[in-house]
Amino acid sequence: MKALMIYLNQLPRPLWGVLFAAYCLLIYVLSNQSQLPVPDVFESQDKLIHSTAYAGMAWLFWQTWQGKLSNRLLPLYTVFFCSLYGVTDEWHQSFIVGRDASFFDWLADTLGAMLLVFFRYKKRISTLHSSL
Repeated sequence: MKALMIYLNQLPRPLWGVLFAAYCLLIYVLSNQSQLPVPDVFESQDKLIHSTAYAGMAWLFWQTWQGKLSNRLLPLYTVFFCSLYGVTDEWHQSFIVGRDASFFDWLADTLGAMLLVFFRYKKRISTLHSSL
């Protein structure tokens, strides 16, 4: 896993932007479907899916903008963008037959982004402390 992370961190920054944009497009395309091809396994699993999807978006946003935004702004902008995208995604779903806008889905989107940012920031702080 560590070797994969080292490899990923060596990818050129513009490629991260392309991956980030493609991921946002993927979420849009999936949201445009009247139902997703995911079997119901347990109650509220859609909230877990939302959180995971938006944690992925937050990770790609972070990778894209790391080094371009200050260490203080990067976490804030990451959560803000993902939360805003989640709101627009829920609004978009309100126009799709078989879908609806859900405050709790948006909350799950935002929570997923916040959790990713929390763990990335915590990892950065622990890395800084261990290097001292």
